[in-house]
Amino acid sequence: MSTNSIPADVPLLIMNRGGMPENVHRGRIAVVSAEDGKLLHACGDAEESVYVRSTAKPIQAIASLLDGAVEAYGFEPRHLALLAASHRGSREQVEVLEDILKRTGLDDELLAIQPALPVGRRSRDEYVAAGGKPRKLFHTCAGKHLGLLAWSKLKGWPLEGYIRSDHPAQQEVIRRIKLWAESAGEQETIGKDGCGFPVAALPLRSLALAYGRLASPKLASDCAAAEAAGRMAAAMNAYPELVEGRYRLASLLLEDPNIVAKSGAHGVFAFGLRRERIGVALAVTDGTEVAWPHIVKAVLKRIGGASDETLLKLNRTFPDEFLNDAKEVAGRWEPVFAW
Repeated sequence: MSTNSIPADVPLLIMNRGGMPENVHRGRIAVVSAEDGKLLHACGDAEESVYVRSTAKPIQAIASLLDGAVEAYGFEPRHLALLAASHRGSREQVEVLEDILKRTGLDDELLAIQPALPVGRRSRDEYVAAGGKPRKLFHTCAGKHLGLLAWSKLKGWPLEGYIRSDHPAQQEVIRRIKLWAESAGEQETIGKDGCGFPVAALPLRSLALAYGRLASPKLASDCAAAEAAGRMAAAMNAYPELVEGRYRLASLLLEDPNIVAKSGAHGVFAFGLRRERIGVALAVTDGTEVAWPHIVKAVLKRIGGASDETLLKLNRTFPDEFLNDAKEVAGRWEPVFAW
């Protein structure tokens, strides 16, 4: 993807107010078979690259699991869920992060991120009201950083500079992501993520395949990596609210045992369906998150994979109609993409 190119996106979702379109969210969608990598459905250019951002977190952890981090530190599924997390700073999430520090013998001052307050509004308000101060563990990517530091300690690699692209852990992470997404032959584009990590840009189709394989890891050719990926996915389903938080789309989807899901920043979202052996990735070009639930609901209704209970939760949490401050219906979200 050229730095000057504009993605070949299409309208995905319209916000109607008073019967007139007020906002149009454009983007791209890729639906891929996890069995053979075949592109089943596409809206916009599925070959156009996208920075994977935090959707990569479960895959970034694969290499550390292959090197025995779970056994070395006694990690449990709840710890693995935090390695994949974009956490909101809830008490439960921070308790697990503190336990990771204890088990690994790491100091949170090693984290190459700035002190922060909880991302979640309720957690932040409660913490500040109690006199809490910013700390590095509240950064939404703290789990990923701790996981890489713990792995580097295990391997004897330098702990300083662990976020640099020339650090051996980062080089192995990028290699693993590209292998898992079967994009090793693609032209490599590496940027800097919001938390300081190098971040790979992959074709949207490849990200969809990566999540199809995350949901159905036995389809991957690397058996050891498949076992590690399966452990990560199972941990995410076992502790959905640790992965993101209550009322977050990914956490709600993870409550369904058939779905593995994770959000990324600036409009990127991906999920995989176990029974259907399908992966889905979408990128909303304006970078907004508000469009995700309505696009995901429409995709699930077309291809299946979600239980009736999950669809009910989605509709209850993210209704198609939206209200104004007087609690009156002000408009409606309407998916407009076709394949």
